[in-house]
Amino acid sequence: MSDTIHPILKSMMPLVEGIANTFGKNCEVILHDIRNPQSSIIAIHNGHVTGRTVGSPMSEYGLTTLRKGQFDKPIINYKKKTKDGRLLKSSSLFVKDESGKCIGFLCINYDISEMTVIKNIINDLTNINEEVNFNEESTEGFGNTVNDVLSSIVNKTLESVGKPVAYITKEEKVNIVQMLDDKGVFLIKGAIDYVAKVLCVSRYTIYNYLDEIRVSD
Repeated sequence: MSDTIHPILKSMMPLVEGIANTFGKNCEVILHDIRNPQSSIIAIHNGHVTGRTVGSPMSEYGLTTLRKGQFDKPIINYKKKTKDGRLLKSSSLFVKDESGKCIGFLCINYDISEMTVIKNIINDLTNINEEVNFNEESTEGFGNTVNDVLSSIVNKTLESVGKPVAYITKEEKVNIVQMLDDKGVFLIKGAIDYVAKVLCVSRYTIYNYLDEIRVSD
């Protein structure tokens, strides 16, 4: 695999372990090669934070960022939650080649759950009347396989519709496909067939929906 990695990304691989070791076991550092979203992780340290390894796919957030293609500024210190409820302080930096084309993501996920607990205790002891509410934080679609990520995104999108697939109209299905497209789902190999099966339509219908959506964009 290393022979096919861009030289700039290859030169950054030692940084992954160095940054992670500097900030300790709660700091996960990941280097993504964006050419292959379904197996994008080429280097990772402290992968226990999100349960991923080398060869794991890009997360839901990463797919959405890739689909939007907005790589002008790094995304620093945003909040995410793991499936088991741990709070992450995350940053995504974009790696570009000599021509300015984005070729990779360097991502840092710092598990601040323990520090958040300590913060709450200190706030309580010093009578600081501050409520910490994370209910609005989204649950990230992390997964160690691309199918995990795909099913997580699709399931959450369907839940937002609020009705069984059998009662979803064509217009709603088109809207669902548009939401999935915006999240980068169709960058994943096999996503067309998976979404078609879930929505009980043919793969050609999904292609038609995508053509309709992208023409109107």
